[in-house]
Amino acid sequence: MLRLEKDPFQQHFIESNSMPVPFRSKLNARKLKQGRPTRWPDFIRDDSVRATPHSRALAQRWIPERGFVLIPNPALSEPEDLLHRNRQLDLIDRNTRLFRDGKPANHALLWGARGTGKSAMVRAMLKRYGGPDLGMIEIAHSSLSELADLMQILSRVDRRYMLFIDDLSFDAHDARYKGLKALLDGSLLSSTHNVVVYATSNRRHLLPESMADNLNGRIVDGELHEGDAIDEKISLSERFGLWLAFHPFTQEQYLDIVSAHLAQAGSSASDTNWHEEALRFARLRGSRSGRVAMQFVQYWQSLNV
Repeated sequence: MLRLEKDPFQQHFIESNSMPVPFRSKLNARKLKQGRPTRWPDFIRDDSVRATPHSRALAQRWIPERGFVLIPNPALSEPEDLLHRNRQLDLIDRNTRLFRDGKPANHALLWGARGTGKSAMVRAMLKRYGGPDLGMIEIAHSSLSELADLMQILSRVDRRYMLFIDDLSFDAHDARYKGLKALLDGSLLSSTHNVVVYATSNRRHLLPESMADNLNGRIVDGELHEGDAIDEKISLSERFGLWLAFHPFTQEQYLDIVSAHLAQAGSSASDTNWHEEALRFARLRGSRSGRVAMQFVQYWQSLNV
């Protein structure tokens, strides 16, 4: 049975030295006893499962069978660390800022090569704009069939939420995409004003495309008409008003990212001895991505321990 608990953050947590502190760290408990308020969201240590969102949580995960689960230490990214992604960062930053301020904003699809910063950019928006008025809810791909229930819950709360769906894609016979497509645009349910969807995917159209789909096209009065299968497969991605493409890095960009990570790790980036090794490392993995750059830095540091 779902365990419902009173929101501890709606209580006056300063006036009483004897109030319970089961979900707070010892440091924050000491601050409460001394009468000093803790800074948001440092004092959040609630590990209960709730039927409604945690009102002061920076990030949480929604599990249909259980409820909303707090993510105590979300993996955030610094926007300044997203090198060679200036255009994408500017666009999603503006969109997120408009959404936080209650102005019209688009659902966003971040698509492209693996390890190129799609998820990190979404986490960077939480780092920059997350707070009392804006939080993030992560939903797994397997829970998309229950998305309508989540939207109805969120429509009754005052806070704004970024709904994060990572690595979104569907198999050829997976019908769950239809529920997401309807909720983004086309459902009888009114659009939820306080929710924006940020999804990442390696596929631009989210659904697998085959040669057979193109064979269904036909020519009518000299005009080419694509088959219904193609129209159906691109209809989901078209529901996202903001598309951000993440293409593979060039060799120079890859080395620049490695250099920046080496500097952050305290290693000397001025020494160019690592260049050839970094390129060899990328060739072995078939990718010059930010993820591979970070993996190389960890490998390089292990050689100098």
